[in-house]
Amino acid sequence: MATGLCYDRRMASHRIIEGEHPEDPKRISAIYEQIVKCGLVNDPDFLGTSNPENPGLMVRIEAREATEREIGLIHSRDQFEFAQELEDRDDEELIMMTHEADSVYFNRHTFMCSKLSCGGAIETCFRVAQGHVKNAIAVVRPPGHHATPDRSMGFCIFNNVCVSAKALQESVPDIKKILILDWDIHHGNGTQDAFYNDPSVLYISLHRFEKGTFYPNDPKGDSKFCGSGQGTGFNVNIPWTEGGKLDGDYIYAFQKLVMPIALEYNPDFVIVSAGFDAAAGDELGECYITPAGFAHMTYMLMSLAKGKMAVCLEARHQSSWGGYNLSSISDSALAVVKVLMGQAPEKILDPVASPAAAKVVQKCIDIQMRYWRWASERGNGLSLDVRAWQEKILWDKYKMSSAPVMHPSGLVFDNALLMSYKVSKWDEITIVEFNSMISWPL
Repeated sequence: MATGLCYDRRMASHRIIEGEHPEDPKRISAIYEQIVKCGLVNDPDFLGTSNPENPGLMVRIEAREATEREIGLIHSRDQFEFAQELEDRDDEELIMMTHEADSVYFNRHTFMCSKLSCGGAIETCFRVAQGHVKNAIAVVRPPGHHATPDRSMGFCIFNNVCVSAKALQESVPDIKKILILDWDIHHGNGTQDAFYNDPSVLYISLHRFEKGTFYPNDPKGDSKFCGSGQGTGFNVNIPWTEGGKLDGDYIYAFQKLVMPIALEYNPDFVIVSAGFDAAAGDELGECYITPAGFAHMTYMLMSLAKGKMAVCLEARHQSSWGGYNLSSISDSALAVVKVLMGQAPEKILDPVASPAAAKVVQKCIDIQMRYWRWASERGNGLSLDVRAWQEKILWDKYKMSSAPVMHPSGLVFDNALLMSYKVSKWDEITIVEFNSMISWPL
């Protein structure tokens, strides 16, 4: 089964009227052109790429405008009408509204493009859920994860991923639990708000936080905000305390925290809010995640939900570096596409996490012990110093030491085994498994 691709050049019509803005329409065309030039999609509009006998390796998914009812699954009536009325405003009004808004701009095409972006994400998820494609990527804009149920902000008009998740649950009976993984460098405050009380959606976000001083400057992006009511425990924030994050930091967070929780949650579908502003070259993100880093995160997520996964583009910013920045986003997106299609990720050059990142992840694990059996049993409420003391006693008294185990997903479980120093001399090894929350193929 093939990988799907949703793209519609009409979405580039949403652009700022006056001046420049970091959310540039070129970002989706750059990604699409890179995919076409690699021969993964056939498009006669690109010179030298058209081959009628070879339609391409990816299946095209047609975008459509989301309906008012679909958007209303998440957004208020006032929010929908606000966007709808943009079509009737003149340029002077739209420029004034842009100046007054929170990091978002408007023109007369914004409403149409926002419905098209949202509808494209919905169709992408539907095609995967219904088995038409094995997985898919939606190259759409404007992005969505900052848009709250009542407000457009942070480059976002409607929350594409949230609307898609609700539409899936409403229309596809087998899709009951959804994981939304957000690796955009900014916290998806809108996505968190939409599902904060909802246990049917697990939201995990890795983002710069810095005590709420990094956009969207929302204190609820901290790790202590874990959901409320029935949704308590189903909101997981991994808030970086500084920029400069490398591949090893994100892979460490995935192996130690993201994947254990995701495996225990056992979702029916995975949606990735794929902002590439943590990539090298983004002047706002100020991090250095490589295409290989994004590929490895995608690879691990594909082990969930029988591979049913949709990657939906979020924000990625055009900067004064121009070509390098567009090359960075397109290279990162292409690496994700290749993994979706079945290619193994490239080697990571910086696999070790920084002490600062490891400290953030450990704090998150300590918080998640209250909600997840994996986390509570991993630490059992004991500090690392106590664990180290226990290991010393086991070795001194019984000559036994702990050993890690790697799950097929790539997840590594520290201290998963206790073994004798004589294990290398034995012909047979018996492993006793107890109270396991993770499924292991036999």
